[in-house]
Amino acid sequence: MVQKKICMLGAFAVGKTSLVERFVNRVFSEKYLTTIGVKIDKKTLSVDGKEVSLLVWDIYGEDEFQKLRASYLRGSSGYILVADGTRRLTLETAMALSKTAEEHLGKVPFVLVVNKADLSAEWEIDENVLAGLSARGWLITRGSAKTGQGVEEIFLTLAERILELDR
Repeated sequence: MVQKKICMLGAFAVGKTSLVERFVNRVFSEKYLTTIGVKIDKKTLSVDGKEVSLLVWDIYGEDEFQKLRASYLRGSSGYILVADGTRRLTLETAMALSKTAEEHLGKVPFVLVVNKADLSAEWEIDENVLAGLSARGWLITRGSAKTGQGVEEIFLTLAERILELDR
C-alpha cells in the first residue's frame, strides 16, 4: 500500500473540513466548527487497482490574521485548494495559497474545488476567471460538501495525479 500526504488549503470558512468529513465519514453537518491548527484524517482508496492511503491534513483557513505555516506543507504529495463559490475573495486567497504551496513544494499535483455547488445561483465567482485558470493548466472542479456532489471524485482525481508522477 502507498501512503500519501495531501493538504486542504483555502480561506476561512470555505468548507475544507466539511469536504473532508464528507469524504472520510460520508457525513455533513450544518454546525460550523473552525479548525485550529491542523486536523489529520486518513482514508484508503483504490486507484487503478492499487491501494492508496491518503493522509488528509485539514489546515486552518487563512485570513488577514492567520497565514499558512509552511511547516504544515512539508512532505505533501499534493493539495486541494478550496474556494467558496458564494464569496469571490476566497478564490483570490486560493490563488495566493497556490503560489505559497508551489514555493515550498515545487510543482506537485493540485485540484481547485469551487465548493457550495448546491448554492450555484448565489455564486460570485466569475466563470471567465475559472476558464483562465483552467487554460493555465489548473484542474478545476465544482463540488458540494452538503450534497456530496463531486467529493469522492476530487480526492480520487488528486490521488490519480499523484500516482502518475510515481510511475
